[in-house]
Amino acid sequence: MTNFNMPDNPKFLNDFLVHMKVVRLLSDRTIREYCFDTRLFLKYIYACNHGIEGNIDDVDISEMSADELKNISVSDIYSYIFYTSDERKNKERARYRKISSLRSFFKYITKVARLIDNDPTRDLDVPAPKGSMPKFLSLSESRQLLESAGLKGVNAVRDYCIITVFLNCGVRLSELVGINMRDIDFEEKRIRIMGKGGKERMVYLNDACLDSLEDYLHVRNGSPENMVQNALFLSNQHKRISKRRVQQIVEESLQFAGLDGKGITTHKLRHTAATLMYQYGNADLLTLKELLGHSSVSTTEIYTHINSEKVRSATEGNPLSKIKLKRD
Repeated sequence: MTNFNMPDNPKFLNDFLVHMKVVRLLSDRTIREYCFDTRLFLKYIYACNHGIEGNIDDVDISEMSADELKNISVSDIYSYIFYTSDERKNKERARYRKISSLRSFFKYITKVARLIDNDPTRDLDVPAPKGSMPKFLSLSESRQLLESAGLKGVNAVRDYCIITVFLNCGVRLSELVGINMRDIDFEEKRIRIMGKGGKERMVYLNDACLDSLEDYLHVRNGSPENMVQNALFLSNQHKRISKRRVQQIVEESLQFAGLDGKGITTHKLRHTAATLMYQYGNADLLTLKELLGHSSVSTTEIYTHINSEKVRSATEGNPLSKIKLKRD
């Protein structure tokens, strides 16, 4: 979203979106979601307050006054949640996203814009949706993938390096594609990553990453056309490799390793890296948070749940787990 002066929005909503972009540094996609969620809520409230019937999406809120926000209660929000479930058939996760958007909106309205005194979402009691554990490769499967990644194709060295960086650094797809040559510091053994919202972080390189990068750069820099390129990972056309091509490389590598059909994607390789570091690398949550570039430790906590599931499974798999005391 590049234009925040949307005439069909009330000014306080546009101001909120600007704040989320400029201060919170959120992506355009996330801001579009905030805009949609908050607009729908305001349309619902405006329709209720003014006795407007018909399709909520058609309600005009451009003239909505900030004073109308002062009378919104937690009961109004519960009524809105019921509306999204009953009439719009939103599933649990979609409803929870809308609630999260409203909490951010009212936090801005009360604490930043100071248009109202009381935040109606403060006493909102809505349980988080029950999410499934993210998919990831086991340690043996990760080794299997690495052993297969560099065995075929003219770009085998590059492809092996890509898989190695995914599995050892836990970077996002967009972050890997965005790495430039100047971002690598072999002396300090680290790489600069540009994360979400333009946030920089440093990720340290272990021996496996350093070796694979050195092997790839020897091949990469052997072509005169490649020497002038800024991007680290290049396509056959000597341009920055695309996200889709990296996805294809991962898909092909998984298939060659016999690991296709497990629902593993580039993002699941990020989950794999984080899970292995948590389970085997003695990495605590705060360390993982910094390494992965999470804005909140609550996002990182998913890896403690993964570990708990592993412990539970191991406990239940104990051969003594079915033995019970025999009673006369």
